Amino acid sequence: MHSAIWALFAGCVLAIPVMAWIGDFRAAFMLIAVVAVECAVLALNGGECPLQRVAARYTSDRRPNFDIYLPQWLAGRTKIIFGPLYAFGLIATLALWWMRG
Repeated sequence: MHSAIWALFAGCVLAIPVMAWIGDFRAAFMLIAVVAVECAVLALNGGECPLQRVAARYTSDRRPNFDIYLPQWLAGRTKIIFGPLYAFGLIATLALWWMRG
């Protein structure tokens, strides 16, 4: 479940600049809002996904990917990778919306 949710949000982040580029600003802003809600959930949980706490009950393993089906190098860097991609998508959307609006 955690992997599927991660894939959904990663897909949203990657789709934001694409939607903006093709001029579908409604979709881009909806994706931005969806990811913003996820960011708020993470912020309210000390930077961790609430599902991580659930998974932690069932194992003593605490590697970055103990709770998700991702390579360890990616699981430990998702915020470092997807944070700037999200910011880029947000800025690109606003810039393209302003230029085309």
